[in-house]
Amino acid sequence: MKINIPHIAKLANLTIAKDQESMFETQLSSILTYIERLNEIDTTGVEETSQVTGLENVTREDKSLPSMPQEDAIFQATTYNSFFAVKGVFENE
Repeated sequence: MKINIPHIAKLANLTIAKDQESMFETQLSSILTYIERLNEIDTTGVEETSQVTGLENVTREDKSLPSMPQEDAIFQATTYNSFFAVKGVFENE
């Protein structure tokens, strides 16, 4: 099977030297051949699986915790309309 390595490299935004094209073509061809072998396996009756551990995301309940009053937070800060004021980071500011 002839694989267009320069086209694939362009799609993947990769720079590949001319002398590497044949190596990558051989490797990619080998990978695709292996995938074709996997496609021949009969998987009827096999349930789709996204993970096998049975674990689920466990999260805690949100709790309201005491926070610092705004006046204390901005006590020594430079502010603008009750928000922290910082120097601009873009050139046009």
